[in-house]
Amino acid sequence: MGQASRLDIRFDNAGVNFGTRTALYPLNLTLQEKRVGIIGLNGSGKTTFARLINGLAKPTTGRVVVDGLDTASDAASVLGKVGYIFQSPQNQIILPIVRDDIAFGLKARGLDKVQIEAAVDGILERFGVSHLGARRAHELSGGELQMAALCSVLVTGPDILILDEPTNQLDLKNRALVQRTIAALPENVIIISHDLPLVEDFDRVLLFDQGRLVVDAPAAEAIAHYKEMAS
Repeated sequence: MGQASRLDIRFDNAGVNFGTRTALYPLNLTLQEKRVGIIGLNGSGKTTFARLINGLAKPTTGRVVVDGLDTASDAASVLGKVGYIFQSPQNQIILPIVRDDIAFGLKARGLDKVQIEAAVDGILERFGVSHLGARRAHELSGGELQMAALCSVLVTGPDILILDEPTNQLDLKNRALVQRTIAALPENVIIISHDLPLVEDFDRVLLFDQGRLVVDAPAAEAIAHYKEMAS
């Protein structure tokens, strides 16, 4: 795999309100680092922030631009650039058989059957999980589900991957597997996590609190602020 293009995400006075509640206060920033962590207490605005990047959430003020594409007006193009893995990956695996689910995202891209099969085989081999292809999703362990979801998202070739709590409820063995896999990805990675060791070597970490970005710093500094806040 080659390297993904340089990350270029811009928030221009972008914020989100749900009725009278402010989920994310307007902020201005640019993300260009290859590894970005997002941390904060539950309800702090971190997931809303991440969902703005691929258009799952729309700003109610300002705008978000990814590689020159407005996430509101260029939504389809942004979805092609930004992959998103939810906190519960089983919720985004649509089809019962893993390889069928991986193939699903390719069918709308005009590929023929041979090309789709080759792409599915390639992504399974890339992550060393070819043995999961014929398995049923409901039979998979937590770590296997994360790997299946990763294959389903990355087979379409996004430049940016957002993972929401990728090690949530995993045992130590599966957590280590997911962490190693993320570390080896050539794609730009943004991770929302309470698992602080997962982001401790990241280029930049953003700390949110009550809808506001309160710390934007190297990992060690942001994590230290978070530990102080949470104590």
